[in-house]
Amino acid sequence: MSCQHLVCAQCAHPVIEGRCAVCRANRERMHNHGFAGLSPALIAGLLLALLFLTLVLKHLSGL
Repeated sequence: MSCQHLVCAQCAHPVIEGRCAVCRANRERMHNHGFAGLSPALIAGLLLALLFLTLVLKHLSGL
């Protein structure tokens, strides 16, 4: 979804213009895609997988 066609309920102007604080906040929220374009949930899942892999390798190595 793009904010080009959305109209702000606060100021009744296009959100893309960012005329009020609500427009700017929503525009930022829509354009913020997390670290390297990944969603925060995907990043958390990758970190959990890395932790699990580290624990498995530690268990297999006998340390």
